[in-house]
Amino acid sequence: MLLERLFEFRNRGDVEKPFLSHIEDLRFTIIKVASALVLAMVLCFAFRDKLAAAVQHPLIAVDPQRAANIQSLGVADSFTISLELSFYGGLILAFPFLVYFLAEFILPALTPKEKRMLIPASLIGGGLFLTGAAFSYFVVLPQTLEFFFNDARSMNWQPTWTVREYYSFTTQFVISFGLAFELPLIVLLLVKLGMVDHAQLRSARAFAVIIIFVVAAIITPTSDMVTLLLMGGPMCVLYEICIGIAWMMRDRSKKTEPAP
Repeated sequence: MLLERLFEFRNRGDVEKPFLSHIEDLRFTIIKVASALVLAMVLCFAFRDKLAAAVQHPLIAVDPQRAANIQSLGVADSFTISLELSFYGGLILAFPFLVYFLAEFILPALTPKEKRMLIPASLIGGGLFLTGAAFSYFVVLPQTLEFFFNDARSMNWQPTWTVREYYSFTTQFVISFGLAFELPLIVLLLVKLGMVDHAQLRSARAFAVIIIFVVAAIITPTSDMVTLLLMGGPMCVLYEICIGIAWMMRDRSKKTEPAP
């Protein structure tokens, strides 16, 4: 059965769980993920004024006058935009828990020792996410906003952004960086599932660097090399970390191989 094959990766060795058991585990995981996200959203909504001020801070740093003049065009914008901000803020706040719950579902065949590593792995995942988000918020985002302002002025346009457009762009931009910094955790999962190893990652290093900078060039709205390096540089470092992670997780029978 096709649906049963989708859950083959969750079986431990020759022990095969019933299909309905996988569905029940999936249902329980969805409930836990949704509950964590909703609770985090409620907490963020309670502090929506501070959350909105934090999102607006990069724009204030670039142009305080423009920040004071962004427009709200909808009657219910104050509520609907607050809900959107609460969702994105809740996603960031609950991220370590989401990683833990998803890892529990994807990797049920872990040994007791490996299961104890889920909590620190989830914390590391949350730390990587926050590192990427903070790097975007404090370093890349202000330069990006300044570029768009200057580009609009070079066209003799008066940049006037709406609250919804600005908040949506900013939150998605920051979260995208946070997710990109999850690369080491994704590689750890792929290595654990036996889909890649350190030799494959090492042999694809040159191709990966090209892809990283192509993606960085697409995301980066500016044309200067400094911003491109600010985005592509950390991703290359993370890729090297991924190779190291994969090497450390290699089979014990291959421990005699030289380090990458």
